[in-house]
Amino acid sequence: MVDLAPRAGELTEAAFRGAFRAFLEEHHPGPEPDDPDEKLLFQRAWAACMHDHGWAAPSWPRQWGGMELPVDKLVPYYEELALARAPAHPSPNAFIVGPTILAFGTPWQQERFLLPIVRGEELWCQGFSEPGAGSDLPSLLTRAELVHDEYVVNGQKLWTSRAMAADWMFALVRTGNVTSRQRGLTYLLIKLSSPGITIRPLRDMTGGAYFGEVFLDDVRVPVSQRVGNEKDGWRIARTSLGHERSTSRIGMVVRYRRVVAELIDLAQERGLNADPVIRQRLAEAVTGSRLLAMTFERIMASVLKGDEPGPASSVSRLFLATFEQRLHELAMDLLGPAGMLAADDNRNPQRGRWTWGFLNTRASTIGAGTAEIQRNTIAERVLGLPR
Repeated sequence: MVDLAPRAGELTEAAFRGAFRAFLEEHHPGPEPDDPDEKLLFQRAWAACMHDHGWAAPSWPRQWGGMELPVDKLVPYYEELALARAPAHPSPNAFIVGPTILAFGTPWQQERFLLPIVRGEELWCQGFSEPGAGSDLPSLLTRAELVHDEYVVNGQKLWTSRAMAADWMFALVRTGNVTSRQRGLTYLLIKLSSPGITIRPLRDMTGGAYFGEVFLDDVRVPVSQRVGNEKDGWRIARTSLGHERSTSRIGMVVRYRRVVAELIDLAQERGLNADPVIRQRLAEAVTGSRLLAMTFERIMASVLKGDEPGPASSVSRLFLATFEQRLHELAMDLLGPAGMLAADDNRNPQRGRWTWGFLNTRASTIGAGTAEIQRNTIAERVLGLPR
């Protein structure tokens, strides 16, 4: 098969889908392993394969391993990935920091970091939240003092996703005074093998240790690893978070459409599909999946016109977080007493996936901006209510 990736942006949507689907069918490596270490190697190999065949980083410049796809091809790209159940990239956070380096990074930073991001050779975590600064990021206290050509960083980051496996952390640190809030924040790229860094896993209610806490004691970070100007980190971070909630979420529409279908199958399997209350809740789930798609289409319409997603991204973030919680609450009700078994108990239906998902989605309304913060944004910027 000849890959059409180099000229994919010139194809019609149907031809593009056909070419990408053919690549995915030919090269798909199969189901991901359960063992975390094997899974990471598996995902890294897939990221390298995607790059080597020209199908990685759809909106990035070709110079940095991307495809330079126009915006109208991003929807079919992410939809086909989701439909194929292709392996995830080993470092989702890399595609938060990557666009930031593209937009604000120096030529050296782009040369140093971008291609390893695309190929999955270096993994990233996000160092924003702290013990006293989660949703209120401008109150963070991790301090960076400039000494000659290095920042000396002291502080602590908390709830840092994938910290234990990451090679690098992009972090907000305070270079202004304590009262400077967002006007005193600077954006640094910190190598996690640097002397003075300690990472401790945090076990969550699923039984896993997806999060970590990162301690920084006199960690030296070269000025060359500062993104943008000093004290301009807040503006740069907002760009990062905008990318986190942008077009890469397209595949979630496909994913949750599939989850709803699997919930209907579960109701039939448990003999509850004739229960009128269950049928109503399933109907609400189908409606929710369609509303999710419509909300995304609204965001994409703005992007296609060259506008920023704006407050609609907060609407979609809030809706998605609460929707996935409701789906798993319904699943637990369908399972009944069996849902109380541990997720790894072989007596738990479907290998405990619904129990694990229920426990995992308790954090959906906290991560990436709490539901309360999203509601405040919607109230102020959509409804015009006072701060």
